[in-house]
Amino acid sequence: MAVAARLRYAAYFECNDQKDGFSMAHPLSGANIATLMTVAGRSGLPSHALQGLGIGLAALGRWPFSTIEKLVLESKLPKAEEMPAPVFILGHWRSGTTHLYNIMCESGEWGFVPPVATGLPWDLFGIAKVFSPLLERALPEHRYIDNIPVTPTSPQEDEIGIANMSEASFYHGIYFPRAFAENVSRGLFFDGCSTADVRNWRKQFTYFLRKLYLHQGEKPLLIKNPVYTARFAMLREMFPEAKFIHIHRNPYDVFVSMRNFYTKLLKEFALQGYDHVDIDETILSVYDRMMRAYERDAAAVPADQLVELRYDDLDADPMAALGKVYDGLSLPGLEEARPKFERYLASVATFKKNKFDYSDEAAAKVEARLGYFIEKWGYKRPGADAGKGEGARHGEHAA
Repeated sequence: MAVAARLRYAAYFECNDQKDGFSMAHPLSGANIATLMTVAGRSGLPSHALQGLGIGLAALGRWPFSTIEKLVLESKLPKAEEMPAPVFILGHWRSGTTHLYNIMCESGEWGFVPPVATGLPWDLFGIAKVFSPLLERALPEHRYIDNIPVTPTSPQEDEIGIANMSEASFYHGIYFPRAFAENVSRGLFFDGCSTADVRNWRKQFTYFLRKLYLHQGEKPLLIKNPVYTARFAMLREMFPEAKFIHIHRNPYDVFVSMRNFYTKLLKEFALQGYDHVDIDETILSVYDRMMRAYERDAAAVPADQLVELRYDDLDADPMAALGKVYDGLSLPGLEEARPKFERYLASVATFKKNKFDYSDEAAAKVEARLGYFIEKWGYKRPGADAGKGEGARHGEHAA
């Protein structure tokens, strides 16, 4: 039951209600012992002893099975250079990366990150297979932070899985907010990480992709993770032939949606107190630094390896946006997959997006800190009327 609940949580922050009597388990329950010890040593122990004990016992209980899986699989896994180069979807959180990911995976031609791989990355071919029949019952109907449906085959962001394998992960800031700023900056920009720390992250990330490639039937991998927007140059070094899609959205929209993102995630997943966390400052500083790093790194990327996409264009005409992606990256199979894309798009046509209030106060913060990107991409205040004042307005937001 605990494994099923862990998978439920791992489905990228789903609902907080209990379902069918399943007990809830923290997503970090899928971590290995070394990762837990390193992060807790830096950030302090969980405030709730029983919750921390549950996470530790889960890691200890899985340890022999995880070890056996690693030993048995090592000779069967392909080397990274033997795999087709991945395609990465980049973009700040709440910019439409999930929507694009979901559409593209409908083609059936891509290997992707399923919920089980995020919850049990160390046990993908062992324990996870044993408990996979429980996954469908355990999963929620929708993601926790928005209304996007979740199924046992829903493509997921890989960062939760990486947080279970490496101490350098953005989500350790959410899990251990006593050291929030340190964990976030380490997990996004490798601030304070030694050469050995970065080397370990690269090793675990590559191991995860090698397992995923085999698990997904040796299909080319399509990976979506906002964190990698800040690691563009490193990904290109690791995978020289990789291709990238960067999707961006109005920074005003991103800002108010990210307030909801942090508020909900900290409430559900923080193992320590987080009253000291300045959410607004985190959003603005991370956005600015991440996008400037991306802009710097993107300057040297050949045109046939990178496509820039506006979320508004994807939302208004998804098939035209997909055509731009496929043509720009010379990806095969668009016409063959068109009926699948169209069926999926029709199925989500009535999807209800989260709605949040805009205010002059929020807009002023965005303009003061992110004005460069607003001007660069030609965005305006949502709902702004030419020649009129800006009152509080409503906006809609996608993942």
